[in-house]
Amino acid sequence: MEPLHTLELDGSRPLSAATVKSVAALCDRAEDGGEDGIGVAVVHVGGAPDAHWTSGLDVMLVTKWERVLRRFERLPVASVAVAHGDCGGTALDAFLAADLRVAAPDTRFLVPRDAGATWPGMAGYRLVQLAGAARVRAAVLFGRPITATEARSLGIVDTVADDPAAAVADAAALTGGLSGKELAIRRQLLFDATTTSFEDALGAHLAACDRALRQPAATAPAQEAEAS
Repeated sequence: MEPLHTLELDGSRPLSAATVKSVAALCDRAEDGGEDGIGVAVVHVGGAPDAHWTSGLDVMLVTKWERVLRRFERLPVASVAVAHGDCGGTALDAFLAADLRVAAPDTRFLVPRDAGATWPGMAGYRLVQLAGAARVRAAVLFGRPITATEARSLGIVDTVADDPAAAVADAAALTGGLSGKELAIRRQLLFDATTTSFEDALGAHLAACDRALRQPAATAPAQEAEAS
């Protein structure tokens, strides 16, 4: 099985510099394999913040958090998030940024809110990208919880599992042997597909096809030398 780089995030705790550093450290470990990428980055998340969780926050810290999440989202390895219980704040952010998302049956996803409104962070953006604006409107605007079953039907969750550990093992097996660099290219093509016209996307897809076609020719001589 692919080696796992793991992290646990408690969404009930306010965002802090330590939280940013913990995700950055996970990214460092996952990137140590270089362009090819080795292993799977796994984040276990749970917990949701209270109504006063933004006290003490400033936009500089929030910016650093969004940047490290974007780094996590673009790792040269596959990423898996496993959620349980109420999941909001930093836990929800990290969950939505993963490639494969697993939830225990008791999971509820919540966009944090205070007396004024819901938190306008990038979790709302990612929810809309995954499920569409109409289907997550009540969650993004009013903080209505999304259950694990609902999240599965919306495409927010890939698997609802009583045994998250087995689901992580399945995810690791699914990604085993894949090139981290090539995975990152396919992921970017996937991201761009929702915002790029066919004509503008064609060049990037053809470049990726050309890269894929060149690789077997480049590795064939080495394989023949090993065989002899």
